[in-house]
Amino acid sequence: MRLSSFVPLLVVASVSVVPHARAQTDDYESHIARGDSLIDALNPSEALEAFRAAYFARQTYDAMWKFAWAQNEVAKQLEDNEKKLRDSLFNVAYLYADAAVRADSLQAEGHFQLAQALGRLSRTKGGKERVRFARRIYDATARAIALDSTHDGAYHVLGAWHAEIKRLSGLTKFFAKTFLGAGFMDRASWDSAVVNLERSVALEPEYLYHHLELAEVYLDLDRFADAARELREVVRRPPTSDVLDPRYQDEARRLLDELATRTP
Repeated sequence: MRLSSFVPLLVVASVSVVPHARAQTDDYESHIARGDSLIDALNPSEALEAFRAAYFARQTYDAMWKFAWAQNEVAKQLEDNEKKLRDSLFNVAYLYADAAVRADSLQAEGHFQLAQALGRLSRTKGGKERVRFARRIYDATARAIALDSTHDGAYHVLGAWHAEIKRLSGLTKFFAKTFLGAGFMDRASWDSAVVNLERSVALEPEYLYHHLELAEVYLDLDRFADAARELREVVRRPPTSDVLDPRYQDEARRLLDELATRTP
């Protein structure tokens, strides 16, 4: 299925939690089950259609966060030449994740998908726009961890948050503190980036992206041996956890090649 076929999904004014008048509720369970099986098969494009159908059958918490998950997974595959579509998909993911949080604020996954959508979206933006997302990403991720202390994805996003803030230019940080009241960004630290990403790896060592993001932070800190270890983990493990695993492995090989020229 072509990714461009999802454009009609972007016409979303709001996400209601009131059941649709024409909902076929008897089909809800089958749509959810199909979407779950497509997640396992690393087929987020078709999972998106299944969860969309589930949502219109019965507007539950699970349908909302899983729809948001699938939107995030489809969007992250798009390249910069499809930036407008990619950003629109992330925005739709945010809408459904936010609806999930409003439907049930005591479960972690809605908060995580909200942070995931904003985190991915922020990485496509400039420094000042990233600052505007920063507080919401931090709060959503911290809430997810408070609700589920074993959520490896939430630790990953929180670790990446610390790293992304530390990578901002001094001018952007000054702008944030002076004009946006973002003094809270002073809490960002490289130590916290490492601790949270190491926690994500410990909780789910099979997930290649945890290793890759941790390796990139180690590179920022000139911890080349640690970075090489994590990159080798990305290369040697089977690509079974994420639709982008082959890209992560290509990037790990590239970084290993760079390291080979920089270290004795």
